[in-house]
This record gives sequence, structure tokens and C-alpha cells, in this order.
Amino acid sequence: MRQRTVLVLLFDGVQSLDVTGPVEVFAGAETAVPGSYRIRTASLDGAPVRTSSGLTLVPDGTLAALGGPGGPADPDGRLGLGEEAAPHTLLVPGGVGTRDLDPRLVEWLRVHGPRADRLVSVCTGAIALAAAGLLDGRRATTHWAYCETLARDHPAVEVDPDPIYVRDGPVATSAGVTSGIDLALALVEEDLGRRTALTVARHLVVFLRRPGNQAQFSVQLAAQTARREPLREVQQWITEHPADDLSVDALAARAALSPRHFARAFEAETGVTPGRYVDQVRVEHARRLLEDTGDGVEEISRASGYGTPEAMRRAFLKALGTPPAEYRRRFRPAPAHR
Repeated sequence: MRQRTVLVLLFDGVQSLDVTGPVEVFAGAETAVPGSYRIRTASLDGAPVRTSSGLTLVPDGTLAALGGPGGPADPDGRLGLGEEAAPHTLLVPGGVGTRDLDPRLVEWLRVHGPRADRLVSVCTGAIALAAAGLLDGRRATTHWAYCETLARDHPAVEVDPDPIYVRDGPVATSAGVTSGIDLALALVEEDLGRRTALTVARHLVVFLRRPGNQAQFSVQLAAQTARREPLREVQQWITEHPADDLSVDALAARAALSPRHFARAFEAETGVTPGRYVDQVRVEHARRLLEDTGDGVEEISRASGYGTPEAMRRAFLKALGTPPAEYRRRFRPAPAHR
């Protein structure tokens, strides 16, 4: 079996979970399939780094072990990457440290990034890749709060602010923090198969994989939370009862407001109309059932408040550009063979 080396870059101000999340995934895969991964960490000078939360991480070695910008590899380096001194997967985490990148790190990435078989970033690690010119002409994502910054400062990058991760050839970028776990699980599944990825996911008590095109925010996070308690309760009710009567009249009665007053207040406090919010909740509910269950489309359509498969099909085409059956085919992993 080919052993894949995963090299994680460390720097002061790195987000600790951007590092430890993917590392735990790859380490879990190595436990499940010995000899599958070799994980190494490195900083510019090999010194310990302080994360944004105050933790100290001690790297395995220095990036000089792989050669400085344009320079030879250090024969005494402790990274143990082999004669070629190039990792299979080069992972660049994010964090506040990416706001003021060391030019030496950017130059190292520019020279050595293309040598990796697979280039991966978590959160604002995409900013480091972009600064090194490694995202030019590619589609990429990052933490939702920094998508505008990435697009403004690097116009050659096609920034997609919605997905939790994006794969463009050998380059994979992910959104904020925990999405690095999702991307790492997807890479393990690609390398070693679904069974191993599922074993790791179960050990970490996470979903096997959220589809890469899943929005960074759920409907409840994307919309504003209403200030007034009756409206907040209605928001929660919609989420928990997508199959119920969620007309404006019914929701207004639950909030003890007139339909006209309710509709105006709901939009003013959440940023969306009641009808739009209900539509988004129902699509999200149906997506999750399609991804996570073997229920039939007719059953899911009723459970999600559509009544008929055709109504759900129209809603999916409008919101996602794909019918439910095709969505399930793309994003629900095939069952493992026994």
C-alpha cells in the first residue's frame, strides 16, 4: 500500500481546530489502516507556535527540511518525508495569523506548493494559498466572513462563498474551522474507501460526510434570529414541524398577531419573508432526509411539507437546480458492501 504523507504548516496565530480536526481524521485513518498516512507538522524555523486560542503546538521540524525558497533540502531535517522531500498532501490551516503572513511562508508555498500531489486549505488558509498564486484561475472557498476579502484581494480566484468545501483539480479549499473535518473525511474516502472513512467518522462522532456543496450555514443560522419571543418561537416551530400548516395565517395565529402585522414583523426581524423562510426550511429538511435515510421520495415529500413528489421536485429545481432523485444520487454515499 502507498503511504501518503500529510504535511501541516504551522505558524503563530493558527486556528488550533483547523490543525487538529483534519489531523485527527488522518490519524484515525492510519489507525484503521496502518501504513496509510504519515502525518508531519512544520513551521518556518521549527520553533513552537502559539495558536489563536493560546495553545502551543510543537512542530516535527522546520520547512527548511524541505528546502527553503529555491534552496536545497536540509539533510538533517526531522520531517522524514523521504528522498523527494515532497508531501502527498500539503495542508494549510487558517487563523488570525493569515492576516499578516510572513513573506517567507508565502514564498515557500509558491515554490513548494505545486510539488504536492494534493494542496488543501482550511478556513483562511485559502488566503495564504492565494497570496502564493496557487489559487489563480481556480474555484475556491473560505470562511464566510473572509470571502469578500479573498475575492477583492485576489481577483484571479473564483470565490464561491456558499459551499463547505470546493475541489478544483489537485486543490481543495474548505470553509470555516470544522469544515476541515468534512474535507479530510472526503479525502480519506477518496484514498481508502467509504468503509474506512465511516470508521473514522464514527470514532469522532461526526457525520461521515456533509456534501461539499452544502451551504456553510443552515437556514436557522443564515437568517437573523427574531428579537421578539413570539417570533423566535415561530421560527423554532417551523424548523421542528416542516410538514404542518405553515401558511402566514397559521403562523400569525401562533404568534398571536394579525397576518399582516406578523408578515411585516417577521421580515423586519429575520431578513426574509415567512414564505421564503418556510421554503428554505423545507428544502433543507428534505435534503437531509435524502442524504441520511433510505426513505422514498414520496415519503420524504410528505415529511417535508410538500404533499406530493412533484411539489418537492419543483422546489428542488428552483432552489438547487437539480431534482430530488439526482440530488440523492450525487450526495448520498452508496452503502458499504458486507
